[in-house]
Amino acid sequence: MVIRVFIASSSGSVAIKKRQQDVVRFLEANRIDFEEVDITMSEEQRQWMYKNIPEERQPAQGNPLPPQIFSDDQYCGDYDCFFEAKESNTVFSFLGLKPRLASKLQARVPGKTLHPGPKVINSSCSVAVLLENILFQAWRGGCM
Repeated sequence: MVIRVFIASSSGSVAIKKRQQDVVRFLEANRIDFEEVDITMSEEQRQWMYKNIPEERQPAQGNPLPPQIFSDDQYCGDYDCFFEAKESNTVFSFLGLKPRLASKLQARVPGKTLHPGPKVINSSCSVAVLLENILFQAWRGGCM
């Protein structure tokens, strides 16, 4: 499974550059293998990205802006969905990967199991993020 982050290396927007850096730094810091795909260098890659973003996620006007994230050919989401997944500690599910964070947290706090709290997510985010939050809320309700 290859995580592909579609970026624009020559973007004039500081906000887009910061968002791209945020995604790339997170993936690097968590040692998640990924490939950067620069849409400013390849018209073919740019068109592939546009074509493979689901219609319901397309902006009302213009083209989708980078960064856009895919797991192989499966669309994960844009920066906003990535950010929400990061805030709710569900990035691994968002990317279609097995979570690794929980085992690290448990190793750091002997005798305690840490669970991230549920977050309200944007309905436009990936189904994986939504499902993970639903399952967490169901688990938490059953354990109280």
